[in-house]
Amino acid sequence: MALAALSAAPSNPRFLRVALLLLLLVATGRRAAGAPVAAELRCQCLQTLQGIHPKNIQSVNVKAPGPHCAETEVIATLKNGQKACLNPASPMVKKIIQKILNNDKCN
Repeated sequence: MALAALSAAPSNPRFLRVALLLLLLVATGRRAAGAPVAAELRCQCLQTLQGIHPKNIQSVNVKAPGPHCAETEVIATLKNGQKACLNPASPMVKKIIQKILNNDKCN
């Protein structure tokens, strides 16, 4: 009985549509599952901190405005491993970035 249903199924247009839809869903589901997490389409810095001493900063990542976020984001990785968003308009942050750029030119 099941064999008869399987042999008749390919001629059924409704079955073909359902099968194609399932294949499409499986293909897009696998693509979405393998998508990188880092490609978030939103700003990472919702609030910025003001009083971080430069000696506590291990590295700084500056993200330019783009489709993910309309603002420039400055994300500092602290020596204790935490990440903190800094205000890119702050004079202290501008000095830190300038110092990093100057050190990169010397190396």
